[in-house]
Amino acid sequence: MNGPRTLIVGSGFVGTAIARRLAASGGAVTLASRGRPAQPPETYGARWSALDATEPEACGRLLARVRPRYVVLVHGPSDVTWCEAHPAQADRVHTTVANTFASMAAESRIVMISTDNVFDGRSADNVETTPVSPTNAYGRAKRRAEETLLGQAAEAVALRVSLVYGHEPAAAGKWLNFFAACAHRLLRGEHVQTPYDQWTTPVQVDDVAEVTSAVLHMDAPPPPVLHLGGPDRVTRAEWATVIAQALGAPPELVDPVAKAHTRYASRPENACLSSDLLSDLPATRLIPVRGVREGARSLAAAFRGAS
Repeated sequence: MNGPRTLIVGSGFVGTAIARRLAASGGAVTLASRGRPAQPPETYGARWSALDATEPEACGRLLARVRPRYVVLVHGPSDVTWCEAHPAQADRVHTTVANTFASMAAESRIVMISTDNVFDGRSADNVETTPVSPTNAYGRAKRRAEETLLGQAAEAVALRVSLVYGHEPAAAGKWLNFFAACAHRLLRGEHVQTPYDQWTTPVQVDDVAEVTSAVLHMDAPPPPVLHLGGPDRVTRAEWATVIAQALGAPPELVDPVAKAHTRYASRPENACLSSDLLSDLPATRLIPVRGVREGARSLAAAFRGAS
């Protein structure tokens, strides 16, 4: 762990994947979160520190101790449904954390993992220059956090990502990413009700980690806003059918339903991202981003082995 020091605020699904990627390349990685991660970071060469990121004094003490060259903000709350029920709390947490690190880690390169929910869903595609117009509480909170961070920190990046997926165990102790939730139910022979009227561009978590690492380590300051979506625009119902086929589960277990009748009711109709910039940046232009079929094939064995 003699490489550049990185502090990752948030030790959930995405934060852990980024930590594993950075640690594997020899970086000195510290994960910080309220609760201890399910997988001890020491097992893959990182460290963990307890942190309530809404407490500026605690953040200041941690920054003084770690002295990171890079900071990744991937904190919650990220449950769109929960944020819709608690809009003021979601906004306060996201904005407070962004403001704290923008002011206290101004000399670090900061990448904040943001969301496709900053768009209203009217367009089938959203690039970095598409005007933002969030229609749910999560999107509004993330947009405010983006503005707070980018307005203060010189080397800050809002990396907006589409629906992130990958392997998670069934007993992860929280809501699972869409792919994992579908896979575990399908392998148990259970029906999956999923929207036929909400589109997304899913991106595998390992690809998010790879791009995040590349943006952190760019020689030149990166653009302030970057988009990362997968190459396939699919409905959740279409994607669930791809997952079933990769797992060898009966496709008829997928029940297409209207978005309005599911927990995805507050999501934009089109939660889709593409980038006008990533393919032109030397650090990211050669990184392959998997489509849904390739992603499903790469994950199938892990889910079948856990069933």
